[in-house]
Amino acid sequence: MPTIFLKRFYQTRLFTIGLAGIGAMLCILTISTGAQLMPNYLGIMAPFGATMVILFALPKSPLAQPKNIIGGYLITTLIGLIALHFWGVTPMSMAVSVGLGVSLMMLTNTLHPPAGANPLLVLSIHAPWGFLLTPVLSGCLLIILFGWIYHNVISRQGYRFMTK
Repeated sequence: MPTIFLKRFYQTRLFTIGLAGIGAMLCILTISTGAQLMPNYLGIMAPFGATMVILFALPKSPLAQPKNIIGGYLITTLIGLIALHFWGVTPMSMAVSVGLGVSLMMLTNTLHPPAGANPLLVLSIHAPWGFLLTPVLSGCLLIILFGWIYHNVISRQGYRFMTK
């Protein structure tokens, strides 16, 4: 009897929802713990929270694929850093950098909506050039690795490093 109940519960939407929430929680916990353990490693940033929604709730979405996560974040962060370096923080630099980020993500087929916030984040905190490596690249790589392990081992939904 308990086995039948567990099997049915495993197949419910509620189980899938709970599992996605736990996956997102564990991923953010891993990244934010790294930031506490290594003071020079700034591993967490707000847009990663939005990435959790896409990666754990919609892992098969084109927006959740590794190419989109890494490409989207790197492109928009670089645009934000260039805007900060050449134009400083102005309403125009914020607007242009977000618009250019959206266009370049679309042009390169690396659209990842949470990354659209990166130029604003970079400009708001006056991020240094190293921000591109940590937290952006290091965080993206951890997110993708965690997503791969989670979706291939725990949720069994499948997640690949390479997509067509």
